[in-house]
Amino acid sequence: MLSCPICQMPLQAVDNGVACPANHRFDRARQGYLNLLPVQHKNSRDPGDNAAMVEARRRFLDGGHYAPLAARLAQLAAGYMPQHWLDIGCGEGYYTAQIAEALPEADGYALDISREAVKRACKRAPQLNWLIASMARVPLADASCQLLASVFSPLDWQEAKRLLAPGGGLLRMGPTREHLMELRQKLYDEVRDYDDQKHLELIPPGMHLAHSETLSFTLLLDTPEARADLLAMTPHGWRASAERRAAVIAENFEVTVAIRYDWIERDAS
Repeated sequence: MLSCPICQMPLQAVDNGVACPANHRFDRARQGYLNLLPVQHKNSRDPGDNAAMVEARRRFLDGGHYAPLAARLAQLAAGYMPQHWLDIGCGEGYYTAQIAEALPEADGYALDISREAVKRACKRAPQLNWLIASMARVPLADASCQLLASVFSPLDWQEAKRLLAPGGGLLRMGPTREHLMELRQKLYDEVRDYDDQKHLELIPPGMHLAHSETLSFTLLLDTPEARADLLAMTPHGWRASAERRAAVIAENFEVTVAIRYDWIERDAS
C-alpha cells in the first residue's frame, strides 16, 4: 500500500520503520506514526495546524458537540464496506477513530500534514496506519483505496482519483451555507455567503456524484470554553476582530450546525 514519497517505489517494513528499494528510509515515531513528509515537500518549517489549534479542536470534539456528525459519517462509511480506506486530512483523529470503529475488518490509513495533529491522533486508534504526509503527494499506491474520507479538509481532486479503485468513492463532509450562521453574524457586519455546491464543479472526468445528503441541528454553546474552542478551531479565530471574539466568548447562544455529505464515486471502468 505505502509508496516512497521521494521516488514512489513501494515501501516495506524494516526494523522500526519502512524503506524502499532505493534505500530511502523512514523511521516510526515512538507514538506510532510514520513521517513521510520530506523536508523538500514542506512549505514551512512546521506546516499545518499548530498545537493550540489542535488542542482546541480536540477539546471541542471530545465534548460531544459534533457527535451526530461523526456518527453519520461512520455509518455512511460502513455502508460502503471498503477493504482499504484513507482519511485525508485527519486532524487530531476524532472522526477517523469513529470510522475505524465502524470498519473493524478494513485496513485503515490516515494522514495529515500537521505533526502536532498526528501525534495526538495516534492515541485514538493505534491499529491504524498514521502518516504525516502531503495531501498533494499521498504516499499510497494507485487505485489502492475503496474509500477516501475528507472531513472539513482541502482536497487534491487528481490525487483522490489516482488513489481510488474503480467503483470506490470519496466520502466528503463539509459545511453548508447555513453552518454556524449565528456565530458568523455575531463576528462580522456583513456575512459572506458561499456556494456549498462549488466543489461539485471540481469533480474530474471519470468520477461522479452518486449520493448527497445534509444533516443539521441546533447546538447550544453554554460554556465560555466551548465558545473559545470553536473560535480557535475555525478561521474565524483569526479573521474576526478581538473585540467581536471576546463578545462571542462572553455570551451563551445557539448555533445551527449544517453539514453536507457527498459520495463521489470513481467510474467502474
